[in-house]
Amino acid sequence: MTRTARTARRTVPLALAGTLGLGLLVAPQAAGAEPEATDPVPAIERSAHPLLSTDPGGSTKDLRPMGRMVGDASVVGLGEATHGSHEFFTMKDRVFRYLVEEKGFTTFAQEVSWTTGLRFDAYVRGGEGDVRELVHKELAKTPWDTQEYVDLLTWMRAYNDKHPQRQVRFMGNDLNYPEIGGELFDGVEDYVRAHEPDLLPRITELYAPIRRLADGDTYMGRPLEERKKLAGNAREALDLLKQRQPSSDHAKFTWALQHARSLSQTATVYAFDLDAPEGQKDAMLYRDRLMAQNTAWWQRRTGDKVLLSAHNAHVGYESYDPRYPKMQGAFLRDRLGKRYVSIGFTFDRGSLMAQSAESEAWKPRSVGAATRGMNEYTLDKVRHDDYFLDMRTAPATARKWLGKSRPTKSIGTAFPDGPHKIRLAPSHDILIHLHRVTAAHRQSQ
Repeated sequence: MTRTARTARRTVPLALAGTLGLGLLVAPQAAGAEPEATDPVPAIERSAHPLLSTDPGGSTKDLRPMGRMVGDASVVGLGEATHGSHEFFTMKDRVFRYLVEEKGFTTFAQEVSWTTGLRFDAYVRGGEGDVRELVHKELAKTPWDTQEYVDLLTWMRAYNDKHPQRQVRFMGNDLNYPEIGGELFDGVEDYVRAHEPDLLPRITELYAPIRRLADGDTYMGRPLEERKKLAGNAREALDLLKQRQPSSDHAKFTWALQHARSLSQTATVYAFDLDAPEGQKDAMLYRDRLMAQNTAWWQRRTGDKVLLSAHNAHVGYESYDPRYPKMQGAFLRDRLGKRYVSIGFTFDRGSLMAQSAESEAWKPRSVGAATRGMNEYTLDKVRHDDYFLDMRTAPATARKWLGKSRPTKSIGTAFPDGPHKIRLAPSHDILIHLHRVTAAHRQSQ
């Protein structure tokens, strides 16, 4: 969907608005009046770079300033203000293609399970299977069982067909949910069988009860003490493998160790008391830490530059929810310093796919225009429909305004959600603002 500058909306007479289909107008300043020194809109406009489109394909010249903002970062976190809006994901697709073609990026990482990442990676690198069936099988219980995700994987596979010497990769950096993939157990045990056969009986014994409860829903149905014991099993298996120094085939050892680490991470998350507020808080802290750890591991191991896709909250530096003490973005900044760059999204109005407290069905939900006092209310006064800016280098007036906490739209899987009080500039380095978003195209319920 091509976007155009919204200058007309700020100058055309109000009576013509309905006829021309221009939407709500922002009243122009009185003729000759100077903007107040504290008004952030002129300062934001001086830093804003308009987007030509939110759709992938076509010219990317409008993204070149974003490329300069990203600089030499090895991991770029790209958020989303809702999990279920079309434009957030197509814009991610567009940015990823630009970063691949112009900045040397080669991995798309997502807050999906490690096993899902392995399966998607195999597909985009020429593996068998139907992409729609694969996406539905892996993501049916997530927000991303969508046409937009199918399109991303389809492009990645086509790119690899054309560039066999420079393959793009897919990585899942999260715990294993809704199931623990059998290939992880097999990967560890096959390596041990071939290279450390004396460990095989104990490794097999430790993993056996976890294999029997590999489905996430079944696993969570077990008593807490049993889940704690299984977490201990997974950690012991990981520690046993860590203690071995491979005499050969370091690559296979590294991957087997990461599979064992993923199994331990998943079992550990399930071992928190998720029925208690403190247990939930500790689990979420651990989850954001492990996602950052896995992303940094992948980047270090492969040498790839990584685009990391997640909700705004998970790629940002500050948490607005006490249930999430520290976010993935903050952990990545700790590990990578300025080699990690966070990009957040805001939007003024539109729709999304989401669940509700009463139903797990994904349905379209509408969100009205931002009201006075919200971050998006002011951001949407900028003359461009869709734009981005570097909040680190914006004029002082803009930085001061962007640094204050205000109600902001931030919606997860359930609706309604928020608004939440968020400080934009301390949360992200770069901000992309979209005037209107539409619901993502879900494949099925």
